[in-house]
Amino acid sequence: MVKELTAKKGGSFLIEDSTAGEIFTPEDFSEEQTMIRDMTEQFVEDEVLPQVENIEHKDWDVTIKLLRRCGELGLLGIEVPEKYGGENLDKVSAMIVAEKLARIASFAVSYGGHSGIGTLPIVYFGKEQRKSKYLPLLCTGEKISAYALSESGSGSDALAAKTNAVRSPDGTHWIMNGEKMWITNAAFADMFMTFAQANGKQFTCFIVEKEYPGVSTGAEENKMGLRGSSTRPLILNNAQIPIDNVVGEIGKGHHVAFNILNIGRAKLGAGAVGGAKTALNDAIQYAKQRIAFKKPIASFGAIKHKLAEMATRIWVAEGMVYRTAGLMDRSLESIDLDDTQQVLKAIEEYAIECSILKVFCSEMLDFVVDEAVQVYGGYGYSAEYAVERYYRDSRVNRIFEGTNEINRLLISGMLLKRAATGQLALHTAARAVVDDVMSASMPAEPSGPLGAEIAAVAQAKKALLFTAGSAIQKFGDAIRDEQEVLMHTSNMVMEVFAMDTAIHRLMKKNSSGSHADVTRVFVNDAMNRVEFSARQVLAAVAEGDALRTQLAALRRLLRWMPINTVKARQRIAEFLTDNGRYGL
Repeated sequence: MVKELTAKKGGSFLIEDSTAGEIFTPEDFSEEQTMIRDMTEQFVEDEVLPQVENIEHKDWDVTIKLLRRCGELGLLGIEVPEKYGGENLDKVSAMIVAEKLARIASFAVSYGGHSGIGTLPIVYFGKEQRKSKYLPLLCTGEKISAYALSESGSGSDALAAKTNAVRSPDGTHWIMNGEKMWITNAAFADMFMTFAQANGKQFTCFIVEKEYPGVSTGAEENKMGLRGSSTRPLILNNAQIPIDNVVGEIGKGHHVAFNILNIGRAKLGAGAVGGAKTALNDAIQYAKQRIAFKKPIASFGAIKHKLAEMATRIWVAEGMVYRTAGLMDRSLESIDLDDTQQVLKAIEEYAIECSILKVFCSEMLDFVVDEAVQVYGGYGYSAEYAVERYYRDSRVNRIFEGTNEINRLLISGMLLKRAATGQLALHTAARAVVDDVMSASMPAEPSGPLGAEIAAVAQAKKALLFTAGSAIQKFGDAIRDEQEVLMHTSNMVMEVFAMDTAIHRLMKKNSSGSHADVTRVFVNDAMNRVEFSARQVLAAVAEGDALRTQLAALRRLLRWMPINTVKARQRIAEFLTDNGRYGL
């Protein structure tokens, strides 16, 4: 499985070359992972899909029953140690399950709210007594969990939470007051991973059971999408929480919140891939059946363009998801899995990649469902077709698990921090790029079947380092306040990771057909996006002759010759319609 992978540092893809064998992709699924994929897919097809109307109409008994069925199948405890009733499987397997369950987004969110962010705080931060008490019940679904972090005044700024907890006079309880907002599973959850200010100023995570005195939930939110998932406020009115129900350490709740969100972001990426495949499959079938001007609309160039672009972005995103999961698994192989601190450090190493997945994949999904509605035309706007639900359900992915704006700032911010501390030799690499730009020599023309694309990734990396270096030179430490510059920089980082992944995945497949077309189309368009973001940053840091000089250097770094994407997309679309589904 992941034994061929090299445990590289997070973010190192910007300054280090990789080989296809070092990058885990879906082509590397083990027999066990393939079985998990097929079993989860069958479960969704046979048991979840027939209940979609009941789920969407908030029949919580159906959701609870299906969650407990997940427990019987071993899906609730995938990341829980065996001694607590879990399966203790790898991160790749967890991503596979998240992808396959995403076919019904509301149920997938209920599942993730329980088995992911509602369970993993106890797995990684809980005391032994609490692990033994709660984890076996969570693995079977006998108890359903939820995650209560956000408040009306502290969404992205989670540490500004106002909910407080003080010790009772007799020292046996915490007395908790406050209101947490937008809590998934709140209607039927038995317990909540709840964040509050212990003693008024120490951000801390607590286990709060529904039956504790002073604990209640408010009215169901009337949401745009995910209508089949429960979302309510958690109300704490002098709630009495046992003194030992602290998760992690008092005052260290941010460690719990942010580490769990890293994993959640990666799984969100996997779920976005699954949701996008579902929408594309529906669009392909509709385009083949819908007749206009006496021909199936799938035969028209405008529709071919849409189907091909949807598939291209899905294929690239899929590779990124499993590459990141493979990195985590490889890192976890070499440590003591009973040592929570080592496990968390191994996962946190790839926080940059997790944020990339969250942003790239959620925006990919939004694009795909939007285009799917367009393929359906007027029917896409009707609730008669599932694509209308896909469109509504997709939108929240750019908001929760940290907004895409926050995650873009995190990507650049974490890279800057790692560069400053010497964890990543970004400054050295940036200086080398400047020397390269100033030299009179030009690199040799690329050769081989993928020579141009491989060269393009190298150019994009240099352009990113050159641009970011110019911004740092201009703003210094104050660059942390230049959000627009940081977000453009993050856009370039994401494009580099995506291109690099696509090329190495293609090398692994050794394919010259549709996969090659997909890769070349993506690289072609990504180079244009890299150039656009680079020009925005340079224009923000220089003007006049200085800007002209920097733009000339950028042109020297980005020497991409456009390809015929029209013909390539036509071939991709014809493959999709011949196959009748995504199938790449």
